[in-house]
Amino acid sequence: MSADKHQIGSVLVLQGPNLNLLGTREPEIYGKETLDDIHQQLLSQANAAQVHLVTYQSNHEGEMIDRIQAAKSEGVQFIILNPGGYSHTSVAIRDALVGVNIPFIEVHLSNIHQREAFRHHSYFSDVAIGVICGLGSIGYQLALEAVIAKLKNK
Repeated sequence: MSADKHQIGSVLVLQGPNLNLLGTREPEIYGKETLDDIHQQLLSQANAAQVHLVTYQSNHEGEMIDRIQAAKSEGVQFIILNPGGYSHTSVAIRDALVGVNIPFIEVHLSNIHQREAFRHHSYFSDVAIGVICGLGSIGYQLALEAVIAKLKNK
């Protein structure tokens, strides 16, 4: 998965539990776009910038950890992460991210700080290079824009 000579870098978009339900799950909170819609837009944005982009979604914590660990050996340079409900519960995913030392941006479709109190804390925010929340699917595009800028300036 390493970037070829024409690409400026490699990015993994990692989606957590229940994000496969986007488009039908609480559209008043998460919007009407599907996960595939979001991924297709990101792939188009990445291709235009000559960035290799891989998307992955799992409802299982261990699979997410395995994917993070694999990213290191694949030469992934940045991760865009929406950990979903694991934001508030998973020390194990946090440890995997710290362990591989790949910079990442945390993205949330909704503003977790305007929601239930248990959603106000994320185990990832303090180790992320940035956090985007509450902007809907545009948050992913902004995260990728930031990653592209960092790849161009490396």
